[in-house]
Amino acid sequence: MHETGPTPAPTVPPATAMEALRSIPWMGDVVSATMERLAGHAMVIRLPKGAQIFDQAEIPTFAQFLLAGSIELLAVRDEEEILVELVRPVDALLPAAVLGALPYLVRARVREDAVLLLVQAGAFRAAVAADQALCLAMLACQSTQFRRQMKLAKAIRLRSAEERVGGFLLALAEAQPGADEIRLPLEKRQIASQLGMTRETLSRTLPAMPDRGLRVVGDTLFVDDIAAARAAFPYDPLIDGRDPITPLSSSGDPQ
Repeated sequence: MHETGPTPAPTVPPATAMEALRSIPWMGDVVSATMERLAGHAMVIRLPKGAQIFDQAEIPTFAQFLLAGSIELLAVRDEEEILVELVRPVDALLPAAVLGALPYLVRARVREDAVLLLVQAGAFRAAVAADQALCLAMLACQSTQFRRQMKLAKAIRLRSAEERVGGFLLALAEAQPGADEIRLPLEKRQIASQLGMTRETLSRTLPAMPDRGLRVVGDTLFVDDIAAARAAFPYDPLIDGRDPITPLSSSGDPQ
C-alpha cells in the first residue's frame, strides 16, 4: 500500500502532560478547562525499543497517545505474534477499547524508542462524555483508524501479492525522495504479515521487483527506476495513503 506520511511528531517531545496534550493537533479545539482536568490525571513517559505497553485481553487503565517513535500492534496466539499494524505519531492507541472499557484485542510493543502521553482511563472517559470538542476529536481519530483498516482489507482482497509488495516498497521510496538505498523498516516476516501473506509468499514475490524498478537485497531496498515502479503500482486514493485525523466542527463540517 502507498502511504503518505502521518501527522508529524513534535520536533522536541513535550516534557509535561499539558504540553503533550497541546501537541496533539487534532485536539486543538478542546477547551483549556478540559485540558487542565486531563493533565491532572496524566503523565508523559518514555519507553525503549522492545518495551511492552500492554497485552491483549487487558482492560485499559489509561488512554494512551503516541507522540514520538513507533509501536507494533501484535495479534498473539500461544507463542506466535503477527503484526497487525505499525502505529506512528501522532495517534491514539486503540481508543475504542479505552472508551468502552473493553479488553485490548492485541499486544502493543515499542518498535522505536517512544514518547507516550498516558491519561487515566476513567478521567478520560468522563472528559469525552462532558466535552463536545474532545468527543468529536476522538470520533475523528477512531474514524480514521477504521478507514485505515478498511483500506488494508481492500488491498488484501483486491490486489495480488506482487501488487501489495510493490505498493509497500514504492511507498518507502516515495517517503524518501531521491534516496537510492533505503533500509526496510520492519523484518520481512513482519512486512509479510502486515501485507496479509506468508513469509514464503513474500520471498517468492521479491524476485519480480527488479523488473518494476525496485530491488531488495537483504534488508535494503534499492530504487533503480522510480518511474517504472509508479507505472507498475499506480496510486489508488481509495486504498492507498493515510487519511488525516480531521474532527468535525460544531457546525457538523470537517475542519
